Amino acid sequence: MKENSKRDDIIQAALDLIAERGFHGAPMAMIANRAEVGAGTIYRYFDSKDVLITEMFKEMEEKLLSVMLKGHDPQKPLRERFLYLCATVLKYFVAHPRHFRFMEQYYFSPYGASSHREKITEKSGKTNIFKDIVEQGIAEEVLKDLPLYVHIALAFGPIIALVRDQILGLIVLDESIIKKCIEACWDGIKKQ
Repeated sequence: MKENSKRDDIIQAALDLIAERGFHGAPMAMIANRAEVGAGTIYRYFDSKDVLITEMFKEMEEKLLSVMLKGHDPQKPLRERFLYLCATVLKYFVAHPRHFRFMEQYYFSPYGASSHREKITEKSGKTNIFKDIVEQGIAEEVLKDLPLYVHIALAFGPIIALVRDQILGLIVLDESIIKKCIEACWDGIKKQ
């Protein structure tokens, strides 16, 4: 087994277990067992479970960002960019439910609280296309006069709920429904 492959196996095992059992229900020994590596092997790649979780998040975030950037054209109208990005994120998470479950747990944990705060306050130094769109929309008075956090919650909270409901089998997000839902998200934040 190649070294990089062991690291990938550990990450996949952790992703599976965290999606199934949550952060606390996936101890390092269980992750090692699922990855079919010795418990000590994990610590050659990750100093702790916190480091493992943080590295997993960074990798998934980078992958999602690269998917979003593929078709994103910053020269297009604000609405069109917003709709494209929302649809892309929604489709990505529907296609990758374990990534969604991990990211959702991450954001609603102490790990994610500080990460979210850094992104909004520009302390992370990373690209944040959604934040840029919302700030531009506020500056151009295309969006309602609400704080940035409120816009992000109103626009993207429904997307999180929709993906969750798709994963649970409560709804089926086909192209038509996705289009209508993301247009409704836009309508919720734009000025009337």
